[in-house]
Amino acid sequence: MEIMELAAQLGQAIKADARVKKMEEAKVAYEKDEEIQKLMLEYNAQQIAMAEEYKKDPVDEKIIEAIENRLNEIVEQVTTNATFVAISEAQEAVQALMTEVNAEIEFQITGQRPCSHDCSSCGSDCGHHH
Repeated sequence: MEIMELAAQLGQAIKADARVKKMEEAKVAYEKDEEIQKLMLEYNAQQIAMAEEYKKDPVDEKIIEAIENRLNEIVEQVTTNATFVAISEAQEAVQALMTEVNAEIEFQITGQRPCSHDCSSCGSDCGHHH
């Protein structure tokens, strides 16, 4: 079997994985979440307003501070939103899956498992050397 055929099969298997399906569901929910979408629109508008304010001479520091405060509020509202948390967690799970898949491919090619941690924590006693 050709490498690209195997890659296609692997891609289909990954696509069928429950973690990927959960991420797709979370993505749909995120896109349909009106609260998040409104907040993201406002966030973008605030970013534009800040850029415009920085073009002025002199810059009004009170306006910049007010915009920064609102941006921080928006970030807090978005990052604590259950829909955002769900998509973030789902993306992390898929990223972990992809890391595992890539590590297995690397092992099959080299015969060595890639280091899965920062060796500074073990003083390279794990046998992995940078």
